[in-house]
Amino acid sequence: MHDFPAGRLAVWSTAWLAGRTSYDEALDALTGAHAHLVTGMAGEPGAVPLGAALTALRGLGERRLRLVLPVPGDVRGLPALPGLAPAALEAGQAAVGDRVVLVPRPGPEVVTWTAFPLDGAAPPPPPVEGTLRAVSGALDLAVGDAARTLVGLDLARWHPEVPGLLADLARPKPAPGLPFDHDPLALSVLGRAQRLAAVLDLAATDAPGAAVNHAQAAARDAALRPLSDAVREAVVAAYNAVPR
Repeated sequence: MHDFPAGRLAVWSTAWLAGRTSYDEALDALTGAHAHLVTGMAGEPGAVPLGAALTALRGLGERRLRLVLPVPGDVRGLPALPGLAPAALEAGQAAVGDRVVLVPRPGPEVVTWTAFPLDGAAPPPPPVEGTLRAVSGALDLAVGDAARTLVGLDLARWHPEVPGLLADLARPKPAPGLPFDHDPLALSVLGRAQRLAAVLDLAATDAPGAAVNHAQAAARDAALRPLSDAVREAVVAAYNAVPR
C-alpha cells in the first residue's frame, strides 16, 4: 500500500479538468517512466494510451475523480458494477468518477488500466472523508498507540530500523509529485502516511529466524490494524483534497 497510481490519476485529472494545470503537465506527472494503456473506454474497441483516456474524461463530462482504497469488508465508494469490486480489491485502489471508474494493474514496464463505464448509472455517494486535520490527528494517535504496543512486543529486536522510522515522523517531509497548488497539509499528511506504510510493511513481517508464536503474531496484527486504518484514511483524504 505504497504506490497509488489511482491516487495520482484522481488528483491530476481533477486538477486538469478544473483548469488548474495543463494537459502536458498532468500527463507527464501521471506517466513518468512507464507506458500506460487503458482498456474498456466507451467507444474504444481496444487499448488506448492514458493521454487519450484523459481527454475522453472531459468528453464524458467528468469534473472530478476520487481515490477509493477498498479492503475486504469495506468497498464504500465503489459503484455496484459487475466485476468492479473484485478488480478494485485485487488492485487495492480505484479512481472513481461520475461517468467511469478506472482500476490500475501496475507492471514492470506498462501500467494497464481497466475502465468500467457507469453507462448512466448513478455512482454511490462518495464516502465521508475526514478533514485533513482530523486524519492528521488520527495518525498521531494511531502511531502513539501502535508504538507502545510494538515496544511491548519487542519489535525492534526483529526490525531495528522501526524506532528510527517512527522517530523520523517528527520531521516534515511533504510527499512529492502532486499539483503545485495542492493543500500543504495534504502533502504533509501523505508524506507521513507513506512513511508509516513502510513501518507497517516491516512490522507485519517476521524477521528471518525470529521466534514468533501465534499469540505474539495476533497481538502484533491487532496493534497494527488501527494504524493501517489511519494510514488508509489519510492517503484517501490527502489525494482527494481539492484547493479551495
